[in-house]
Amino acid sequence: MKRLILLLLIALIGAAGCTKEKKETGTLPAVAGNPAPDFMLSGPAGETRLSTLKGKLVLVHFWATWCPPCREELPSLAKLNGQMTGKPFRLLAISVDKDGNEAVQKLFGQLGVNLPVLLDQSSTVANQYGITGVPETFIVSPAGVILKKIVGPMEWTSPEALAYLNDAMKTGK
Repeated sequence: MKRLILLLLIALIGAAGCTKEKKETGTLPAVAGNPAPDFMLSGPAGETRLSTLKGKLVLVHFWATWCPPCREELPSLAKLNGQMTGKPFRLLAISVDKDGNEAVQKLFGQLGVNLPVLLDQSSTVANQYGITGVPETFIVSPAGVILKKIVGPMEWTSPEALAYLNDAMKTGK
């Protein structure tokens, strides 16, 4: 019985994704129904500010190269990003790697994926959003309100995920 409980605890910890050290910021974590905290981050393609993306459905996706569930999820995110081309949608794949773009591009080369990446090496934005691990994703409505928070990896091109995202682009809900 003790062994079963221990195995269940280990499975639950692993299923949630990779944990990340949490720093206190003095602000509440971002939650569904509240405005998404604004931020500006840089990446290889330049700077992006969340508030300039109003009118688009935005996936604010926190991840890291050292996180196995994140690595497994990247091809699905890349495929989703390609399928959403031309739609009012934007993926912000925010890497919390301390090694920055070098680690990201090395992994992308190994996996054969390409995504628009923003770098949060000091985890400033991750802390602003109150993430507890990676991957964590916030779906932000075209009005800038958090619709949903997803903890752990997801198959982003599943029929259910695509239906939800397409509906959220149209209705903002």
